[in-house]
Amino acid sequence: MVLVKDESPIYDIKISTVGPGYVSGQGAVQELTNMDLAMKLHYIRNVYYFKNEAFEGLTIINIKETLFCWLNHAYIPCGRLRKTDTGRPFVKCNDCGVRLFEAKCDMSLDEWLESKDDPSHNLLVPNKVLGPDLFYSPLVYMQLTKFKCGGTAVGVSWSHVLGDSFSLAGFINLWGQATNKNYPAQPLRMAHPTNEAQTPKSPVKDPLSVKRVGPVDTHWATSNATNMETSSFYLSRPDLTRLQSKISGDKNHQQIPPFESICTVVWQSVAKVKNGSDVKIVTICKTDSKKLIEGVITNKAQTIKVVKTDSSVQESSPTELGLLIMKQADDEQRIIEEAIESENELSNFLVYGANLTFVDLQDAPVYDMNVRGQTPVYVNCAIDNVGDEGVVLLFPARKGQSDGVTVSITLPENQVSKVKSVLKKEWSIC
Repeated sequence: MVLVKDESPIYDIKISTVGPGYVSGQGAVQELTNMDLAMKLHYIRNVYYFKNEAFEGLTIINIKETLFCWLNHAYIPCGRLRKTDTGRPFVKCNDCGVRLFEAKCDMSLDEWLESKDDPSHNLLVPNKVLGPDLFYSPLVYMQLTKFKCGGTAVGVSWSHVLGDSFSLAGFINLWGQATNKNYPAQPLRMAHPTNEAQTPKSPVKDPLSVKRVGPVDTHWATSNATNMETSSFYLSRPDLTRLQSKISGDKNHQQIPPFESICTVVWQSVAKVKNGSDVKIVTICKTDSKKLIEGVITNKAQTIKVVKTDSSVQESSPTELGLLIMKQADDEQRIIEEAIESENELSNFLVYGANLTFVDLQDAPVYDMNVRGQTPVYVNCAIDNVGDEGVVLLFPARKGQSDGVTVSITLPENQVSKVKSVLKKEWSIC
C-alpha cells in the first residue's frame, strides 16, 4: 500500500508535556561543547516499531507513569536552551520535559511496514525544530502511534545539539529499562567542555566538512535549494560480500569493508548522475567506540572526516575510491571545534549534507530498546535538516535480517530515481 498525498492515515492526535516525576535538575546548568554547537541545526528522527505485546493493556496514564520515572534519570534533555551574555547557548535543566504526541493509525502495523514507503515514517515522528522561542522550545519530542489491530510506533525527535545517534539510543533505551523497573545508578549526563576555552580565538579557515549558513533567526533550521527525497533499501550479508568482492577486484588488493564499499558505489553513482560536478569531496561520519561512555550523551564520540580527490570520481575504479575512503580520510573534528571557538559571534554550520555525507550507524544499539520484554520489530533511522548534497545512513536491518544493513539515501528529489537506476544497473542493488 502506498500512501496517497494529502491523505494521512494518522488521526486523533493529542499533545501533552511529560517531565521528571520529581524535581531533579532544577537550577543546574549544562554547558555545550563546541561540537554540540557545530551540530545544532541537525535533528535525529527515529521510529521504533513494536508488536502488540509491548504496550498491550497499558493506558496512556500507565505509559506516562513510566515516563515520569524514566525522566528522573534523564533530566538534561528535559531542559530548555538559554544564552550567556556572549550569546553562547547552554541547557538550563529546569525539568520542563519532553513534548508527547499521542495518535492513532487506520492501518495495521504489518500493512504499514509492507508499504515500503519511506516518507511514511515521517508521519510517526514530530517534525519539529528548535524555535521560535528557544526559551520554551523542547529539545525532545515523542510520538506514540497506535496501529489498527495492535502494535505501536514510538517516534523520537532528538535535537542533535544534545548528542549523536548513539546518544539518542542510550537515552531512549533507558525508557525501556524503566518499563521493566530497572534504573541506572546515576542519571544520564552530558559531556562537559574540556580545555576549549584555551583555544586561541583567531580566525581559522572553514573546515571542508561544513557549510557556513546565514543567521537562523528564531528557528534553528535552514531551507534547501530544492526538495529532498529519501529512499532506502536492504542489503543482506551475501549482498555485502558480493559487493566487497566486486569492488576489491584483484585478490592482491586489500578488501574494502562493507561500509566503505557502500560509500564507494553510492559516491560514484551520484557522480555519474551529476556528471562529476561538485562531488570531489565527501564526508564520512563514524563513531569512535573508545570515546563512548555508558550513561553519557555527547557529540564528541562521532568522528567527522573528509575524503577528497582531484581525479574524476565517475571514471575512477571502485577499488581506488574504496582505498581512498579507507586510508586517506582527514579527521576534521578539532578543526571544526576551533572554527566554532574562533567566532566572536557563533556561526551556524551544516555538517550533514554540506558534502555528500555518509554516516555509519551499523553498531548503534537501536534494537536494545526493551519494553516489557519486547524489542522493536523494525527501527527506522533518519537525520533531518541536511544540506543540499545529501546524506546516506547505514543502520541495522529489521529483525530476521540482522546479518544485513538498511541503506537510506536522502538527496535532491531530481537525483534519487537516477541514482537508484545506476545502482541497479551497475551493481544489482536497490
